[in-house]
Amino acid sequence: MTDVQGFAISMVYPIRKTIVHKGLDFEDFCRQVSFDSSLLQDVEARIEEKELIRLMNEAAAFTQDDHFGLHQGQLTDIADMGILGYVMMHSEKIVDALLAFQRYNVILCNGYNVEWEERGSDMVLRFVKTTPEQISRHCMEDMVSSLYHLIVRMSNRAIPILEMQFTHAAPSDVVPYREVFGTVPRFSGKENTLRLSKEVFQYPILYSDYRLRTAFEPIAEEIKRKLMQGRVFSNQVFQWMMSRMPAFLPTLQETAKAFQMSPRTLQAKLKEEHTSYNELAASVRKEIAIGYIKKGCSIGEIAYLLHYSEPSAFQNAFKKWTGVTPGQFRAKIEAM
Repeated sequence: MTDVQGFAISMVYPIRKTIVHKGLDFEDFCRQVSFDSSLLQDVEARIEEKELIRLMNEAAAFTQDDHFGLHQGQLTDIADMGILGYVMMHSEKIVDALLAFQRYNVILCNGYNVEWEERGSDMVLRFVKTTPEQISRHCMEDMVSSLYHLIVRMSNRAIPILEMQFTHAAPSDVVPYREVFGTVPRFSGKENTLRLSKEVFQYPILYSDYRLRTAFEPIAEEIKRKLMQGRVFSNQVFQWMMSRMPAFLPTLQETAKAFQMSPRTLQAKLKEEHTSYNELAASVRKEIAIGYIKKGCSIGEIAYLLHYSEPSAFQNAFKKWTGVTPGQFRAKIEAM
């Protein structure tokens, strides 16, 4: 495999399930839209993002459901997400399941992921696009809807949405959003976000089983490792940047010079492997920070070694990466 191509073929399964749930024939759909359904027999097959977007749009037309992605997300269950779903289901708390989603989402798709940040007594989930393809309304609504409903099912609790927004324009009918989410989102916003109470992240997961999680997680790691093998250049850049720490964190210009190319060319080559200098720099700092925390270094020492201007800047960055503070992360490790 030369790169982490688009989406796992299993991402078509929910489309099939939603079409069948509406009482329609999936094979008829495949014939109409010229999709080879035999591809679904190859569990390791992957399809391009453009193709999945096309299938979602075609499914909306085939079912005459202008909110197809929204309703598909509502029907999504753990089994639809394969090994990623099983790691999430057997995580200890909702925040651990979200960290697993963030870490292993590439197994399912290489185009969308989730971040979060604390705002007062709330947490804001941010659904981000990680590839240059234009955001698909149905794909984004499917992701938001599916993750929200999985959180509800895993915690076995009613979880009110405090606020949500999408970057796309409002469709003509917004009633389905209230039916699915209990609220109507704001549209044409700057980001795709979902705001929940902070306590939701600490809800225990009903099905959590440590033994099963430790069985499934190595499988997820191995699948991810195989998928990432194609990212040869970005891995080289990552390893080179790691080798320069903690002496210094290379700038974009220094990194480009080390690889004997211009900063523009470096960024272009990284973009081909669906990453960037900033993402790699953050990954380097995150990996080293976790190592230092495990060694027992103080927050001030880690901030200094990672070249942050002050400890609070490091703490904010670490919380953005993991959803918890360095202190909470350390306490979690010590409790294991």
